[in-house]
Amino acid sequence: MSGQPFFRADDDGVLVFVRVTPRASRDAVEGVTVDAAGEARLGVRLRAVPEDGKANKALVALLAKSWKIPKSAIAVVSGLTMRQKTLRLAVSHDSLVPILAAIEADREGKRQ
Repeated sequence: MSGQPFFRADDDGVLVFVRVTPRASRDAVEGVTVDAAGEARLGVRLRAVPEDGKANKALVALLAKSWKIPKSAIAVVSGLTMRQKTLRLAVSHDSLVPILAAIEADREGKRQ
């Protein structure tokens, strides 16, 4: 498994690396997975179909609700039409990094 976290904080906010499973039976943040390239990504299941940006909109809405941040603070910066996406969250590091670090710690605990 990769030792890299699924997120990275920088001067403009936080980058989150996500793997989306569309057409799922429910919307859910599943936790951290490692993709075929060995990259850690946050697994997210969405009921939405990957057509006309519906899955991207559903992803933004789910994460905004889960993490209590405005939808306008979340942008898909790469992977618009792919399952692997990079999101930029334009929020204070202090408000979001503890949430993401807890998800990462849960992944670390499962690896041991």
